[in-house]
Amino acid sequence: MSVAFSSVRRVEFADTDMAGLIHFTTFYRMMESVEHEFLRSLGTSVVQRNEAGHMVGWPRLATECEFHAPAYFEDELEVTVRVASVGRSSLLLGYEFHRGELRIAHGRMKTVCCRVHESDGLSSVDIPAELRSRLDELVEPE
Repeated sequence: MSVAFSSVRRVEFADTDMAGLIHFTTFYRMMESVEHEFLRSLGTSVVQRNEAGHMVGWPRLATECEFHAPAYFEDELEVTVRVASVGRSSLLLGYEFHRGELRIAHGRMKTVCCRVHESDGLSSVDIPAELRSRLDELVEPE
């Protein structure tokens, strides 16, 4: 599997539970943070305005995370991102968490590119062509 993006995150004290282990919700926050960093590396953001001036964002459709080994306060975790699939408006990213060679967790997050309407909520829109082209180049072959 090819890595599209990689970042290192330190487990902070607030990320742990009373036993000193990373709390499961931290993995979701880290996935989101690394997703934002990944999108910035592609020249975009999780929230932006399109050509018409409308707000466009990436709300979540589904997330999952499976845990394999504990992580502790002050551990440095490498978080890698893989582009699993790109749809008309959806994006599925895969995440791996490692401390050195040890796999700590893996997860997936499916998002959809949406226009944000002030009056009536969200509606999916096509992923902008330039971004789609860059994402398509990163999709893992099956």
